Amino acid sequence: MASQTWTVKRILEWTRGYLERKGDEHPRLSAEWLISDVTGLSRVQIYMNFDKPLTPAELDAMHDAVVRRGRGEPLQYVTGEMPFRQIVLHCERGVLIPRPETEVLVDAALEGVDAATLTFPAILGNVLEPAEEEAAGDDDKVVSLQGNRSAEKDDAADAQAAELVAPAEPPVLVGPGCRVLEVGTGTGCIALSIASERPGTRVVATDLSPQAVALATRNRDTLGLEHAVTVVEGDLASVVDPDLMGTFSVLVSNPPYIPSAVVPTLPQEVIGYEPGLALDGGEDGLDVFRRILELAPRALAPGGMLCCELFEDNVGTAAELVRVQGGWASAEVREDLTHRPRVLVAVREG
Repeated sequence: MASQTWTVKRILEWTRGYLERKGDEHPRLSAEWLISDVTGLSRVQIYMNFDKPLTPAELDAMHDAVVRRGRGEPLQYVTGEMPFRQIVLHCERGVLIPRPETEVLVDAALEGVDAATLTFPAILGNVLEPAEEEAAGDDDKVVSLQGNRSAEKDDAADAQAAELVAPAEPPVLVGPGCRVLEVGTGTGCIALSIASERPGTRVVATDLSPQAVALATRNRDTLGLEHAVTVVEGDLASVVDPDLMGTFSVLVSNPPYIPSAVVPTLPQEVIGYEPGLALDGGEDGLDVFRRILELAPRALAPGGMLCCELFEDNVGTAAELVRVQGGWASAEVREDLTHRPRVLVAVREG
């Protein structure tokens, strides 16, 4: 390939044909995506630069990318990134790739954020905004295992807040906005979308996978959301400071939800590359959801919202489990972009 003169148009046509023969369902889209990643051209610019020759380095990179894609590796892993709502995320093998249907889950969580009552009146929130960096000390208490955090800093932040408001139980939110807890953050797509689309919201994102925590942290730092999102490693909310339990306005999760018997039937592009830990939800796909449902009453504030993405064949069962548990004002199932039942939204009483 590198010994010939390859223009953008020629490499586009060749790649499309090659991937089509390899069984790619969307060969032209894949070709555009790969060329864009290698050359830095947008998809529109590709068609405006048909005569532009690729450099030897671009050809080498394109060759490697086409081979990987031809073997069935997901585009997101080949290019190392993908767009999600209003942000672009780094992706890597070993961490679940965000799906378009998860954007519907984010929509539901944002409704919960918008409906949450601010802990502070607006005037106090405005007073504290200039000191947001210092106020972040309150959120630094999120993880009880983070022994390297300064107790003196926490005490100073608490003392500063105490001068403005009387002590409250449960602990108040310092600054405007509300608290959101995400369980199983993966790339961080949900937590980072919420934080970027609703400035002032503080998000605690947990994951059992060290690799996922590292990737979500990398994405957070790239987007400049260190002040809004705390990413920690642990099972469900086991590492969340007990003082914060009961203060979250939204508990959101895209847990493993595929029934074990269905997992082997998934496309090879999925089961051959994406982590089984993030896919297999047990016999009926609700093993992790049941644990989240048990956690929800302890994590959520009165009137708080639980949002979970689930399998189309078990989300109705999950809604019934919510109703049986009791303490919920409502529980509904929403459809995804293909009109399949996908997202459970439940609101606590109070």
